Amino acid sequence: MQRPAPVWPLIAEVSEEHSPASLLAKVRVSDVSAFEEVMRRYNQRLYRVARSIVQDDAAAEDVLQQAYIRAFTHLHQFDGRAQLSTWLTRIAIREAIGHRRKAQQLARREDTSQGHIMSDVHARIPDPESQAYMAELKQLMEASIDALPESYRLVFVCREVEGLTTAETADALQVGEEAVKTRLHRARAMLRRELFARAGASSVEAFAFHRTRCDAVVQRVLAAVLASLTPLGQA
Repeated sequence: MQRPAPVWPLIAEVSEEHSPASLLAKVRVSDVSAFEEVMRRYNQRLYRVARSIVQDDAAAEDVLQQAYIRAFTHLHQFDGRAQLSTWLTRIAIREAIGHRRKAQQLARREDTSQGHIMSDVHARIPDPESQAYMAELKQLMEASIDALPESYRLVFVCREVEGLTTAETADALQVGEEAVKTRLHRARAMLRRELFARAGASSVEAFAFHRTRCDAVVQRVLAAVLASLTPLGQA
C-alpha cells in the first residue's frame, strides 16, 4: 500500500517547553500541530509497549497508528484523572491486545483450512532499517525479552526499557504496585543472569523507534485525522 504524502509540516524536535496540559488544551480545539507534538513525545513509549504484546515491528506500528486515531477521536472521554501519557498507554495496550487476538483468530482459520500447523507466526525477516540498527547484543536482549511471559514482559518493558516508575507502570497496566514489583523481580530472574548483566546498561536501546519510522507513523495518523476531522466531543 502506498504511504500517504506528508500532510503537515514535520516538527524537527519535540518542544520541551510545552507541558502535557498545554498541549492537551490545544488538541482539544483541534490543533493538529499540537497533536503531532503529542505523538512525537510519546511515540517511543507507546511503540515499545505495543511491541511487547504483538512482538512484531510492523504490527506495533499499525497498533500505534490506530491507538492515536482512537485517542484523538475520543479525547472528550479523557477526564484528567490519569496522566495523558498513562491514558495513551492504556489505549495502546488495548489496541495491541485486540490486534493480537485478531491475528491469532486468522492463524487458526488458516491452520484449519490448510490442514497443518503454521510455523512461528512471529518469525519475520527484519527490514533493512532494523538490520542496520541491531547489534548482536541488542538482538539477544530483544529475543530474551520476547521469551518472557506476557505479564512479566509488559512490566519489564515499562520499567526497565521505557523507564516508567513502579506507580506509573501499575497505573498503565491497572494492577497493584506490589504486583509490578513481583513481576519485575521474576522477569529479571527469568533472563539469563550473564546476558542481563551484559545488556542491562543497553536495555534502553531495545526496540528503539527511530526517526524515519516515527515520521512515517505521524504522517499516516495526521492524514487520517485531517481527512475525518470533526469537532472534538462530537465523535
